[in-house]
Parts: sequence; structure tokens; C-alpha cells
Amino acid sequence: MYAIGGSANPTINSQGNRFVAPNNRFSKEVTKYEDAAESQWKHWNWRSEGDLMVNGAFFTASGGGASSSYARASSLSARPSSLVGSITIAA
Repeated sequence: MYAIGGSANPTINSQGNRFVAPNNRFSKEVTKYEDAAESQWKHWNWRSEGDLMVNGAFFTASGGGASSSYARASSLSARPSSLVGSITIAA
């Protein structure tokens, strides 16, 4: 299982999300790089900033800016991941 997947050089900017991993130790990774060798996907721009990882969930970042903050991709700013529960309580 994974929450975010892609192929063909996608750009992923994940910000302010909450990812809850299942108890299965082999199903903790949030990301899945589809049909690509590491030599390809390590250049894709996948970033996580301010995401909340629960129960061992982890995000494999890649690309040029993977370890630093990225510029806002839209005019909307993300809310803190700690608010996800209260924002989505009635969803």
C-alpha cells in the first residue's frame, strides 16, 4: 500500500498532510515510484514539508530540492499537519 505514486517524471509537493501507516512493517512507505529504476526516479522532484508521519510511515524524497524547503506551488498555503484531525472530523 502507498499513498502517493507516480511514473513518467512527476513532480510531487506534499505539504501539511497526515500519513498513518498500517501495522504491517512492509507497508510503511508513503511513496511508490512506478516502473522506474532508482537511476531515473532519484531525479524526479518529490518533496515532503510539514507532513505528519504516524506509526512509522515514511516519505522517500527525491530530486534537486528534496532536502530543502520548496517554493509554494500554488497561491494556497498549507495548514499545519497537526490540524488534519480537526479539519477532517466530519469528512
